[in-house]
Amino acid sequence: MLTEAPMLIEARGLSKNFGGIIAVNGLDLAVRQGELVGLIGPNGSGKTTTINLLTGHLAPASGHILVHDAPADGLSASAFAARKVGRTFQITQLFSRMSVLENMLVPGLARAHSTWTQARRTARRHLEFLGLSHLETLQAKNLSGGQQKLLELGRALMLDPEVLFLDEPFAGVNPFLRDEIIVLIQTLHAEGRSFVVVDHDIEAIQRLVQRLVVMARGQKIADGTVDEVRANQEVLRAYAGV
Repeated sequence: MLTEAPMLIEARGLSKNFGGIIAVNGLDLAVRQGELVGLIGPNGSGKTTTINLLTGHLAPASGHILVHDAPADGLSASAFAARKVGRTFQITQLFSRMSVLENMLVPGLARAHSTWTQARRTARRHLEFLGLSHLETLQAKNLSGGQQKLLELGRALMLDPEVLFLDEPFAGVNPFLRDEIIVLIQTLHAEGRSFVVVDHDIEAIQRLVQRLVVMARGQKIADGTVDEVRANQEVLRAYAGV
């Protein structure tokens, strides 16, 4: 962990339940500037709920969230975005009948003091980076699954986040495009953005991240380097269903 780097976002004792089901239970999690973190765990371990809590899409039942060391409890998703916290979704949230460029412009024009000229320039720069420039007039519904994942990443970048939560960026993506997405994330990370990546593709996660956090039954059961986590017996038991 980059212990001397500024804290970007932190959860303290975070909990969330849905009726009698405890999805997240007393979670402590911190992400510092410059980190590239993998968040993994068996199905139902609370990973997506954690992302929803840390990006304002769900309100916690208890515990606290801090963004840049300032309280963020109860803030909306748009307020988290204004504090430079971005995310993508496990199931892409695109405007299917709008063009690729129009999808980019929606978040771009939502930024304070943004203009059409600025938003289009920024959108096209990101589309070029993502390899989608030649598709800017195509309706989003006509993109492949992998291209939709890229467009969703582009939409998140339009809000210029400092920390990005990526929920299943490799799901349903062919191996060639998966490798391209890994390189894109590494490039954005080298440029100064921090990431928390949730995915079931353990091989891709191990190639990508510097630090692994493992959840099971709504709780954090491991937090360390890839080698440390791979040797953790509690992690092995969790994946074995014990």
